[in-house]
Amino acid sequence: MNDGLLVPIAIAGLDHHSANLNDLEEFRFNDEEEFIRQARSRYKGVLLIQTCNRVEVLVQGEPDDLARFMQSLGRNQFTIHHGMGALRHLLGLAAGINSMIVGEDQILGQMREALLTSTEHGGNNQIIDICINTAIHFGVAVRQKTQINRGSVSIGSAAVKLAEDLIGTLKKRHILIIGTGEMGRLVTKALQEKDLTAIYVTNRTHQRAVELADEIGGKAVTFKDLYPYVILSDVVISCTAAPHAVIRHTELEKAMQGRTWPLDSGPKPLVIIDIAQPRDTEMTIKEIPGVHLYTIDDLRTISEENMLARQNEAETIRSLIEMEIGNFIQKINRAAANDTIAALHTWAEAIRIRERDRAINRLKTTDPRTVQIVDDVTRVLTKKILADATMAVRVSAERCDLETATMIVDAITKGEKVCFRRHD
Repeated sequence: MNDGLLVPIAIAGLDHHSANLNDLEEFRFNDEEEFIRQARSRYKGVLLIQTCNRVEVLVQGEPDDLARFMQSLGRNQFTIHHGMGALRHLLGLAAGINSMIVGEDQILGQMREALLTSTEHGGNNQIIDICINTAIHFGVAVRQKTQINRGSVSIGSAAVKLAEDLIGTLKKRHILIIGTGEMGRLVTKALQEKDLTAIYVTNRTHQRAVELADEIGGKAVTFKDLYPYVILSDVVISCTAAPHAVIRHTELEKAMQGRTWPLDSGPKPLVIIDIAQPRDTEMTIKEIPGVHLYTIDDLRTISEENMLARQNEAETIRSLIEMEIGNFIQKINRAAANDTIAALHTWAEAIRIRERDRAINRLKTTDPRTVQIVDDVTRVLTKKILADATMAVRVSAERCDLETATMIVDAITKGEKVCFRRHD
């Protein structure tokens, strides 16, 4: 089953490799809690990862069924990974080799956040937990063993490089950052070395803008003053988590009139780089004279250059993935044996309690200390008696031999004959 896995694991995903920004926006699930609730009624475990350049749905379930489920929700463009392919995909994802900006570290935090969200809304289970935590630990380890994340690698730093490529230099320029979340911080970090005249920071929660501006020596701007500071800026980089556009056509068109001097033929050019998902800008703003709008799709060239520069490290990581995959399967199969082990321990616990109560009745005592001693002794004996059997079940499961594991339990609990299979 599933290349040596005792439980089915599948991923339905769409990312920057196979989709543009519009496709990704249409594919996203705006109500993550509702999506997890729906999926959890169908699968034992589910997790949803949504970032600016990917959407991934991980389930403990069959790939064909996951495809049908996604289609029932109106999602038809996706790639299915299953079995060992799904595990390889998770390891590569955590390692950063599947990211638009190869080697970026943000995916690790995004995977942790997705696991927390799944847990909060009842989607997490032991198999999903093992999948994500194993991938995260692998991602951390490969960054220590290789130089895949050397230098500044993030969507934020790529946006800054794009701005630099577009206007030649950022030296003595004015930059406005909209959004103070993780991406906003990555952008400001990348800008700190650029010898800017001014960095303006704005956010709907003004205090967060103040805090980030203080960290970088910038100026916090109240959100109601957004457009006046757009007029002052050479480049605007927007990266909020808002579910709707924050830069609107009508307001921006009016603001651009303030960038035109009386004798000029048109307004001073304004570069806007929107790296939010969903987008922070209304797409029609690119029709406004003087406005040059760029989105995540425009970072693809930088992504390709980044991949070429890190190709050797990526190949090393692919080799490390193949070395890790066996251990990954063992962890999952060991967990898959838990139901079988639980049946064994439930059977033994019923016998323990029955014999404990008989012993206490024969002692004809209600002394709490005596009762506790009898309970402790029977509990320890049961645990020790089952230790070897439990280990044998787990080892069989690790070897993808749940049939033998079940026979061991049946031999103990039902007195059935064990017929061990020959392994050549």
